[in-house]
Amino acid sequence: MHLEGSCHCGAVSFSLNSAHPYPYQRCYCSICRKTQGGGGYAINIAGDANSLKVRGRKNIAIYHALLKGEGEARAHRSSAERHFCSVCGSGLWLFSPEWPELIHPFASAIDTPLPVPPEHTHLLLGSKASWVEVEVKTDDKQFDDYPEESIAQWHERLGLIR
Repeated sequence: MHLEGSCHCGAVSFSLNSAHPYPYQRCYCSICRKTQGGGGYAINIAGDANSLKVRGRKNIAIYHALLKGEGEARAHRSSAERHFCSVCGSGLWLFSPEWPELIHPFASAIDTPLPVPPEHTHLLLGSKASWVEVEVKTDDKQFDDYPEESIAQWHERLGLIR
């Protein structure tokens, strides 16, 4: 599926192809919650990094989150790059050098109508904010940490590859 996305102010727009466009994964970690400004979670999808085309690249800034593991005295810089518009602050996509073939656009930045997922996966619930109410439907999955099932595997299991 071909996806078009942009920031709020229009300084950045992008497009990419995705075989896994269902916005089903809700991440409740503090990084997603604080950088996305959503309902206590952020939703990203998977796209083909080789197909990414960007207009307004000069207006993109990159944030590397600071991560501090249990028992660690000091935080370390994440290798994941959170791309956002330096003009309006809209989150655009995440790129991780650990998976160089993928771009993970934030569903909130996609302008193309996305398909409605038949179920959701709620992840990193162990770090959600106390004020966040998790709305779980009958078939939804819940995880305190990361699920073993990848975005691609979820799409495959449900027969939703596009």
